[in-house]
Amino acid sequence: MTVLARALAGATLLVVPNAAAIASGGTTTEAAAATEEQAAQVITVTGKREEYGVKSTITGTKTNTPLKDIPQAMSVVSEAQIEDQSLRSVADLLLFVPGATPGTGEANRDQLTLRGNNTTADFFVDGLRDDAQYFRDFYNLDRVEVLKGPNAMIFGRGGGGGIINRVTKRATLSDDHQFLISHDSEGGTRLTADDNVRLGGALGLRVNGVWEHGDSFRDFTKVKRYGVNPTIGWQPGADTRVDLSYEYFHDRRTADRGIPSQGGRPLEGFDRAFFGDPDDSYSDADVQIASLAIEQKFGDNLLLRHRSQFADYDKFYQNIYPSGAVSSTGTVSLGAYNSRNDRRNLISQTDLVWDGSLAGIDQTWLAGFELSRQTSRNHRMSGTAVAPVTLGETAVDRTPSFTTLASDADNRTRATVGAAYIQSQLRPADWIELVAGLRFDRFRLSVDDTRPTVADFARTDELVSPRIGLVLKPRRELSLYTSYSRSYLPQSGDQFSGLTSLTSELKPERFDNIEAGAKWELLDGLLATAAVYQLDRTNTQYRDPATGVVQLSGATRNRGLELGIERSIASRLQISAGYALQKSEIRRATSAPAGRKVPLVPRHSFSLWSKYQFSKPFAAGLGVLARSKSYASINNAVVLPGYARLDGALYYKLMPGIEAQLNVENITNRDYFPTAHNDNNIAPGAPRTARLTLRADF
Repeated sequence: MTVLARALAGATLLVVPNAAAIASGGTTTEAAAATEEQAAQVITVTGKREEYGVKSTITGTKTNTPLKDIPQAMSVVSEAQIEDQSLRSVADLLLFVPGATPGTGEANRDQLTLRGNNTTADFFVDGLRDDAQYFRDFYNLDRVEVLKGPNAMIFGRGGGGGIINRVTKRATLSDDHQFLISHDSEGGTRLTADDNVRLGGALGLRVNGVWEHGDSFRDFTKVKRYGVNPTIGWQPGADTRVDLSYEYFHDRRTADRGIPSQGGRPLEGFDRAFFGDPDDSYSDADVQIASLAIEQKFGDNLLLRHRSQFADYDKFYQNIYPSGAVSSTGTVSLGAYNSRNDRRNLISQTDLVWDGSLAGIDQTWLAGFELSRQTSRNHRMSGTAVAPVTLGETAVDRTPSFTTLASDADNRTRATVGAAYIQSQLRPADWIELVAGLRFDRFRLSVDDTRPTVADFARTDELVSPRIGLVLKPRRELSLYTSYSRSYLPQSGDQFSGLTSLTSELKPERFDNIEAGAKWELLDGLLATAAVYQLDRTNTQYRDPATGVVQLSGATRNRGLELGIERSIASRLQISAGYALQKSEIRRATSAPAGRKVPLVPRHSFSLWSKYQFSKPFAAGLGVLARSKSYASINNAVVLPGYARLDGALYYKLMPGIEAQLNVENITNRDYFPTAHNDNNIAPGAPRTARLTLRADF
C-alpha cells in the first residue's frame, strides 16, 4: 500500500464514525474510542521509499551481514528495479549484472556464463537449491541476488562462477494489495497480483499470482505461463517466525533455437525467421515447490534457522533446430531431439547463529548442516533424417522420427548429500573483520540405466570447501577486502544426467577464486563496488588425441575487473550501473587447444539503468547496454559482434494508487545478437519494443 493511500485511509477513519460499532449497538463514545484506536494504528505506520539494491543480506554468509562487509562481489536487483525496467526473465536481468552473460538455454531453460563459467544449475530460491532446467519468473520475488565466484562453503557443489539466489516475498502481517496489467507491441499480455492480508493476530497470508500470454518478434514463437504462490506467515512473538509456502508454476513455449551463422558471423537479414518446425518444437514445464521456514531466537545472541523444501519438476522438451552453418547453396541442415526430465528434490537445512562477544572480541559464529536427496528420470531421443531448410522458407513441416541412440540418456539417477559447515566472523576492532569457514560434503550419485546392455554406475565424493576473507574498514563508509574461496563439480556435469565407466572414476572439477575489492558508501544509500579476481578451473576432462585416454589435465583461467554502483544518489534518483573487464581463456587443453577464448565472455561490458523522479506524478528512466564482441562457442569460429542498446521508460501517477508506465527497449532499433548456444543457435536481439503497464496499489 502506498504512503499516500495509507494517509487517505487514516484521514477517512478520522472523519467517518465507526459504523460497525454503531450497528452493533455501541455508543457514540465507544465508536469514537474505536475510531481513535484505528487512527492511532494508521499513524504509527511508516512509509518506506522503494530503493534499488539492499543494505544487508544473509545470502553471502548465512548471517545478517551488511553488503559492504561481505568479502566477495555481489549484485542485487530489487523488486523496485525489476518493475521499473519491466524485466521478465533471468536473461533480461543478467544483461545488467557485471561479469554475467545469459545463454539461450536451447530455448527451454535459464542458462548463463558467470565469470567465464557456464551453468544451467546454479540457481537457488531462498538459499536452497533450485537446479532443474526451466525458465523462472519474477512475479513473487523481493529481489534477485547474484553472488560472484565459487562459494561451496555456503551453497555446496557447483557455483564455479557464482550463484543466483531468488528471494521470495513473504507475508508481512499487514494489508497491502497490488495489481499490474501490461501489454506490449508484439501482442503479449501479462497480469500479476500481490495480495497481502492480515488474517488476525499473528497470522498473515500473501498470495502472488501471474498469467502471461506472449508473442515474439520471432515468427511462430509464443509463450504461455501462469503461476500462483500462497504463503502463510505466523509470528506469535518477537522471537518466533514460521513461514509456509507453496508455488505452482507452468511454462509452455515454442522452443526457438535461433538462427545459424554464415561466414563466421550471425546470418544477417533473417532475424525473424524460424529455422525448423515450430509446431513440433516446444517446451513444457510444470514446477511445484513447497517450503517450511522456521526462525527462533533464544535471547539476544542465539538464532536457530531451519528451512525444508520439497520440489517437483516435470519437464518435456522437443525441438528441430539449425545444426550447421548456411551452405553455399543457401540451405541450412537441421537436427532434432526431445528430452524428458522429471525431478524430485528434498532438502533440509538447519543453521545455528551466535552473535556476541568473547574474550573481548565481537564475533558471529555459524554452524549448520544440510541433508538432501534428488531423484531424476532422464530420457532423451534423437531425431533422424531431418530434411534441410532453404533460406526464405517459412513454417516448414519437418516432423522427424525419434529413436534412442547409444549416446542418449535413458536412466534414473539419485543424488544424496550430507553436509556440515562452520564459519566465524571475528571483529577484534571496529576497523577489521576476519571471515573464515569450512564445509564438508559427502556427495553420492548413482545411475540406474534402463537399457539392459548398459551398466549401472555410482560414485561417492567427499569434498572439503574452505573460505577465508579479510575486511578492513579504514572509514565507517569504506570497506577493503581480500578473499579466497573454492568449489567443486562432480564429473557427471551440473545436471548429473549420467555416469560412465570413465567419469565414475574421475575426481571432481575444482574452482579456486582469489579476489580483492572495495565497497564504499559514497552517499547515504549509494554503494560503489570494485573487485579484481582470478578464477582457476582445473580437473576438466581432456582426451589425448594419440591414445584416446581421458585425463584431468584441462584448465581455464578467468581474470577480471568488476565495477558497480547501485541504490540512490539522491531521494529522486535511483541508479544501477556496472562495468566488467574480463579475460577468460583455456590454459591447458580441454575440448579445444590452449589459448582459445571461453565463449560468451566479452572483453568489455557496461550497463546502466537510472530513474529520476521529476515531480510527484512524473518520473523517467534511462538504460544503456554496451558489450564488445564475444565468441558463440569454444571453437572460436563464429563471432558475436559488439553492440550498444538504449532503453527508456516514462512513469505517471494518474491518481492516488494508480500509475501508468511505458517501457521502450532498444529505442534506436539496433540490430544485434546478445547471446548464443553454439555456432548455429544464435539469438537475435529484439527490435524496438514498447510495453505499457498499469499498476494499482491500495
